[in-house]
Amino acid sequence: MFAERTNWNLEPNRLSEALERQRASARPLLDLTASNPTECGFVYDDEAILRALSNPRALRYEPNPKGVESARRAIAGYYVERDAEVSVEDIFLTPSTSEAYSFVFRLLCNPGDELLTPAPSYPLFGFLADLHDIRLVRYPLVYDGGWQIDFHALERGISPRTRAVIVVHPNNPTGHYTKPHEMTKLNAICSNHNMAVIADEVFWDFALVERPAASFASNAGALTFTMSGLSKISGLPQMKAAWLILSGPDELKRPASARVEVISDTFLSMNAPVQFAIPVFLEQRHSLQEQLIARVRRNLAELDGQLAAQRSCRRLEVEGGWYAVLCVPAARSDEDLAIALLATKSVYVHPGHFYDFADEGFFVVSLITPEKTFRDGIKLLLSMS
Repeated sequence: MFAERTNWNLEPNRLSEALERQRASARPLLDLTASNPTECGFVYDDEAILRALSNPRALRYEPNPKGVESARRAIAGYYVERDAEVSVEDIFLTPSTSEAYSFVFRLLCNPGDELLTPAPSYPLFGFLADLHDIRLVRYPLVYDGGWQIDFHALERGISPRTRAVIVVHPNNPTGHYTKPHEMTKLNAICSNHNMAVIADEVFWDFALVERPAASFASNAGALTFTMSGLSKISGLPQMKAAWLILSGPDELKRPASARVEVISDTFLSMNAPVQFAIPVFLEQRHSLQEQLIARVRRNLAELDGQLAAQRSCRRLEVEGGWYAVLCVPAARSDEDLAIALLATKSVYVHPGHFYDFADEGFFVVSLITPEKTFRDGIKLLLSMS
């Protein structure tokens, strides 16, 4: 009765079952996977946020496939502040980056076509690809004192059905920014093979290095689709506000934009109150980001301090984002170790395979975890190694 594209294994995995048992036991849980900023103790200007949703203009229905102009101008201004030039006419509003991906996948791919996607990376892409009848071909990010794209492997993954390369900038969970020379190489590869670049920049603002790499939003070397949104930038995942930006050679960008406009006009899925509130929500990012980055740095310092006192674990270099990757002894599988950590220490972490790490011996922890929970959880984690 159901389509094969939804034929997923919906049985809970062993770690999920262990987490449910731990929660049912009512024992305190030290959750080192926190990803929802609204539940991490940050201070928001509640009054300003709620007031922004009361714009009387939202009472009228004025459909626009690109989204209301005032919101798009505010987004363009955000990029100007970050030294990126973006035209208001190249911005399409969507309720989520998932929908932005959907627009691009529908634009570029026929059933059975392929996309190159990084590994490690977060597991969203697999579900989106299944829903659009697309095949993912992974290219590795390799670590040697820092992360970098394995271009040899990437090029070997290209076939006549490859339509685009996905880059996550910075990557989740590795925190790797795509460097200028990597962007240049990607542009050359995509131009030579008639492919596009799809750039996910939801964590772009959260840099831990002095000079993070430039946005793909003004990339002109290949047809490029850049997406971001307020879920991360302003810590407002519940507001469902995101965008898609088109850039690249004009002879490719113009027909792409016309087709995306039809796709967007078909759904018109973003609600008016949030669209009119986007300028205020973007302004709110300054306070949230100051708090969040300060916590990330403090937790990172705490982690480094505890790691310095032992020799069995280390963390990998991180340039941006909210996560840290720990390299742990691989005496057993990451999942087995994570289950043991949960059962014996009540500490919850994500094993590396959750993010498609090729090898065992990796945990991913969230750096936006409230600080006491993070400190206590890391101490117990390291006591297991």
